[in-house]
Amino acid sequence: MVMYGAITDVSGVKVGHYTDKKAVTGCTVILCEPGAVAGVDVSGSSPGTRETDLLRPGNLVEKVQAIVLSGGSAFGLDAATGVMRYLEERGFGYETSAGRVPIVPAAIIFDLNIGDSTIRPGASEGYQACLAATNIEVAEGCVGAGTGATVGKILGVERAVKSGLGTASQKIAGDIVIAALIVVNAVGDVIEPGTGKILAGPRKADGSGFLSTSSLLKGEFKEAVPPFNTVIGVVATDAKLSKAEANKLARVAQVGIARTIDPCHTMYDGDALFALSSGDKEADISALGATAAEVVAEAIVRAIRKAETLAGVPAAKDVNRC
Repeated sequence: MVMYGAITDVSGVKVGHYTDKKAVTGCTVILCEPGAVAGVDVSGSSPGTRETDLLRPGNLVEKVQAIVLSGGSAFGLDAATGVMRYLEERGFGYETSAGRVPIVPAAIIFDLNIGDSTIRPGASEGYQACLAATNIEVAEGCVGAGTGATVGKILGVERAVKSGLGTASQKIAGDIVIAALIVVNAVGDVIEPGTGKILAGPRKADGSGFLSTSSLLKGEFKEAVPPFNTVIGVVATDAKLSKAEANKLARVAQVGIARTIDPCHTMYDGDALFALSSGDKEADISALGATAAEVVAEAIVRAIRKAETLAGVPAAKDVNRC
């Protein structure tokens, strides 16, 4: 089996992007057309989501056919409508007496403060993302839902750093794959796990490096923190999970955010992670959870390292760190 270091290493998972570099926004679809058991954990306090209540243990539907991640703030949730149309045309969805209804949860980032705020991903863009979906390598950086992503925004987008989308995977217990795809649009800093080094944060006024968001919050900072930031993404595995276990996996995977985003889960973030189980391999949920945290952290770091300067917001690699 060829490993791409991406969420598409999980069997049954495809990824497609729609990217608008001019408007600086886009959307990403994670397709699991035959259906995958799904769970979710929303830890941020400013979420923008769709169909998350359905994924709670005890509710009827267990499987989804896709997850949508989108820019455009709440407007971007409409991208899921196009994904539903794509799936309905191909006969995928939850069986009802009136036909199949595709189940497509979604989460969004706020990127209206960069590019053209009047242009947002909608149904057409969601459909186009499905047409572009493949099960091979996944483009990272300023693509799809990560096109308009930024981090380190406590001093405003004028001092922010360009971020994007990243993905990572690992194989454990011989042949079980667990992977993540993450869009990084946090108000806080991105930290290198293990060293604590700030990889991206609010830029110093002289452009010589980064300030610490946590230090600013704990000091004399009086300005209003920009609202509506978030880290959103999907963790997927070919291990067999129940709906309750998928929800547990999503919750534990949030540890990867805590390792790399400082601060995270704030009142200004809508951090949300979905979990997908597309296979029938037996696995220990604790081992899966520990690995999920690792691949989430790696995907977040990759989102910073793969980002490019865009719309006047410099990527971390273009900031002069003296």
